[in-house]
Amino acid sequence: MYWSSLIPQVLLLAGLANTHALPKPTLNSRTILRTSALQFVNLRIEGLNNTIYEAPIVSGPRTVTTASGGTHLCDGTQDGQNPTPGNTPTDALDAASKLANFPFDGTYQAEFEDFFITSIGTSTNTDTMFWGLLVNYQFTPVGGCQFETKTNDQVLWAFDAFSKTYFLKVTPAAAEVKVGQKLVVTVSDGTTGTLIQGATIDGVLTNAAGQATLTFKKKGIYAYKAERSDSIRSNALVVAVV
Repeated sequence: MYWSSLIPQVLLLAGLANTHALPKPTLNSRTILRTSALQFVNLRIEGLNNTIYEAPIVSGPRTVTTASGGTHLCDGTQDGQNPTPGNTPTDALDAASKLANFPFDGTYQAEFEDFFITSIGTSTNTDTMFWGLLVNYQFTPVGGCQFETKTNDQVLWAFDAFSKTYFLKVTPAAAEVKVGQKLVVTVSDGTTGTLIQGATIDGVLTNAAGQATLTFKKKGIYAYKAERSDSIRSNALVVAVV
């Protein structure tokens, strides 16, 4: 999902609970000094009980520091995975954490030259729940410093990812409707495209076709997410009611 500059402003106006509504992404000095390979990706971080971050981010190869893992280069060349430096999901995470002021931590695995993310925000790994990484709704085959992203990729860090059946995706991601007008949205599994029945969005359950019909009584800008107990919550649906 890419809403261009619409995302931060709309989420800010909507007051989306537990989601960081961010201004136009800015570049920190450390990133500029370390690389010319800056890149724009769409980053979403779904914690146990809330969306920690959902907005575009500009990032690039950098040194990443965590309390548990120390300071290490993170540029996609780790463990020989890529021949040249590039942007990675962990670079995007690091840039977002500084922009939105949320913490993250991870141990460092020297054999892979990569971080194992153990906590983001207040969601911390347990014996049975762990952080997982997906790009374009597919699990990455390597860690977050070894995988190089492409411009406009959908980067998703999801807590308890490995026990979930579906990674929900709602379409459209943004819409404009009139007061009283009905809006039909579709919820699917972003990984497989399977239509999801029984997901809740704005209190409405999706049917066998994965669809829910929403109606809006007042003007304003609203944001909603689809949820189901066996799934990672969806991207935000932003609706402007005029």
